[in-house]
Amino acid sequence: MHENKMGTMPVGRLILTMSWPAIISMLIQAMYNVVDSFFVSRIGEDALAAITYIFPVQMVMMSCAIGTGVGINSLIARRLGAKKIDEANLAASHGYRLAFFTWIAFCLFGIFGSGPLMNVMTNTEYIVVEGTKYLSIVMIGSIFVIIQIISEKILQATGNMMFPMFCSILGAVTNIVLDPLLIFGVGPFPEMGVTGAAIATVIGQLFSMILGQFLLFKGNHVVKVRLRGWKWENRIAKDIYAVGFPAILMQCIMSIMQFCLNMILGTFSETAVAIMGIYGRIQSFIFMPVIGLNQGVLPILGFNYGARDKKRLFEAYKKGFIFAFTIMVIGVIVFQLFPYQLISIFNAQNNQDMYDMGVPAMRTISWCFLPAAYGIMTSSVFQATGHGFYSLFGSLIRQLIGILPVAFILGKIIGLTGVWLAFPLAEIIGTLFIVCAFMHLYKRELKHLGEEGPSLNAHH
Repeated sequence: MHENKMGTMPVGRLILTMSWPAIISMLIQAMYNVVDSFFVSRIGEDALAAITYIFPVQMVMMSCAIGTGVGINSLIARRLGAKKIDEANLAASHGYRLAFFTWIAFCLFGIFGSGPLMNVMTNTEYIVVEGTKYLSIVMIGSIFVIIQIISEKILQATGNMMFPMFCSILGAVTNIVLDPLLIFGVGPFPEMGVTGAAIATVIGQLFSMILGQFLLFKGNHVVKVRLRGWKWENRIAKDIYAVGFPAILMQCIMSIMQFCLNMILGTFSETAVAIMGIYGRIQSFIFMPVIGLNQGVLPILGFNYGARDKKRLFEAYKKGFIFAFTIMVIGVIVFQLFPYQLISIFNAQNNQDMYDMGVPAMRTISWCFLPAAYGIMTSSVFQATGHGFYSLFGSLIRQLIGILPVAFILGKIIGLTGVWLAFPLAEIIGTLFIVCAFMHLYKRELKHLGEEGPSLNAHH
């Protein structure tokens, strides 16, 4: 069976084998927003600010899809490790109905909520109009990316990391090709500005989804998805969201944080908001590989937890952290040495204020990368073992209880520098909580993994 490699292959090689396609996929996903931002920045600073304001809402939509997918991934991997193939199939089949329910909610928001939300965030008419158009289009068309994410997580849970990578490549290439054509009106294509960027994004997601469904349903996989002929079971949905709901909330916390930070930064200037948008897109090229690594490690952890193999579970966790920390160190070095060059990619108008504000921002914020490596990889242990709420609480501390009050208070006291400094300070606070939570989980459950007796049965 294909999933046996997660219990037999040497762990270091297994992590690399499982992770590199996911890392490439996540880097390609990062390109969606970066490519949009690059071309939109050529329109003007207000256009870049418009898509920065709506980015948190896109993150909420992606959060619901990714969080549901993480729950499905974790449940499938645990059932495969326990040799319960029918249960794994049922978990995968439930995923598609959950995808449709998720899309309905965001489609309705795109139709009725885009305009009112933009009016709350800014008074600049151009930003309101263009942001409303962009947000409406990506929300109504979100069915494509939601289905693709669910199918991607199903494949990853079985150990197949290559097919999701192919889908991401197709979607990104489509988006990259269409962006300049639709934004600036090249050849027979109309000049559509910010709206063109939204349409290009949705078409790219459509192509990615089509390929994903072909590979999932036509391929020979360990897990079989059935669209019809099965009965909905609340217990399966409950098991999915035991991990998925905390993951959704954890991602949504990031969106709320970004939304509130944009409001705080808006009190300084629209340039400060644009800098936040630039940082968010560039840092994704550092965080996305770590998240891709996490996607490769998660099914390994879940499988060996289900198989009750403590040694392999901890070996995967430790080596995953080493890989993640190495990536983050590289990220810090790049942000410390080349902030001017990074900002210049999006500063087509050569605005000096953007450099004056942005260079110290990049250098200050990037110190949060180092503790984030530990938080991300330890959260994967929580998710793989069905304890997703530990991850949720860690994110609450880092991004709501920590970063927003610190950013608001320091912003009032020392200005913009205080807002940027809030990032590493909040990450350190969150890491302290995650260390304590992991120690609690270890003493309560992981210490006894694979043993027989009352102490283990008490927790299972």
